[in-house]
Amino acid sequence: MIAPRTVIRTTAVLALGLALGACVSTTPPVKAPVDTTTPAQRLAAVEAAAGADDKELAVQPLRDAGIEDLRLTAQARRQANDLAGAAEALNEALLISEGDPSILQERAEIALLQGDWARAETLARKAVDLGSKTGPLCRRHWATIEQSRLARGEKENAVSAHAQLEGCTVPGIIRY
Repeated sequence: MIAPRTVIRTTAVLALGLALGACVSTTPPVKAPVDTTTPAQRLAAVEAAAGADDKELAVQPLRDAGIEDLRLTAQARRQANDLAGAAEALNEALLISEGDPSILQERAEIALLQGDWARAETLARKAVDLGSKTGPLCRRHWATIEQSRLARGEKENAVSAHAQLEGCTVPGIIRY
């Protein structure tokens, strides 16, 4: 038989435990900071990273006139805030010249403006694979990849892309 004192003590301890448990406040879950960077701000970061100067070697390809017309159309549509039209014009240019890294980059930048982070990174990575490993265009590729990763919350991967961006700068030949 259990002594009445033991029952009273056990009941008292349980009651006290329940009372104290009711007083404990739960801390609200900590929310990750919300990234408020706009697609336009992300593109501005890409353009700033390109930062060409006259002391750096930058190779520019010769283009087909039809492709150049499509690029100009895309540029005009982008300035008119018709991102779908700009994307369409660049997609058409890519059908003609699918291996042109500068067109791939321009299309990646439109995807960045549209908030299509995965597509922006995919196009920029393809441009990296096909293009020059130095100069402003190389920096635009890696900056686009970096911004795409940041937009998706992949900070560690973005740091890796930024490190690649640094390797794109090679000084030109100094002539005396």
